[in-house]
Amino acid sequence: MRVTGACQCGAIRYEAEVDPQAVGICHCTDCQRLTGSAYRVTAPAISNSFQFTSGVPRRYRKIGDSGQPSDQFFCGDCGSPLWRESSDGEIGIRLGTIDQRRELKPHHQSWLGSALPSFLDIRDLERHEGS
Repeated sequence: MRVTGACQCGAIRYEAEVDPQAVGICHCTDCQRLTGSAYRVTAPAISNSFQFTSGVPRRYRKIGDSGQPSDQFFCGDCGSPLWRESSDGEIGIRLGTIDQRRELKPHHQSWLGSALPSFLDIRDLERHEGS
């Protein structure tokens, strides 16, 4: 599936091909801290399909428990996390930055041992259409 996306302020734009069946949720503590949320949702880009269409992101390099680097890319203006690139070149796009995000849904979850229990089932929470 061809996707386009951008940071919150629009300074950085990209396009890529993703496999909708590979979208996943990660509950690890690194993803919680890097997103400032309970988990991260990622759509992996198909190899060599990811490209910038505007802007230049900033990079933060995190060394994982494996000892391998993981580069986190974000907008230097608005701070939006955009994607992650692993040491082997795999790119995981942050779902919230994809323009077509409503067409994508997660198919798996990982690092459930780190999951925040109260966020695993939110069906019974009070709901509002706006703020």
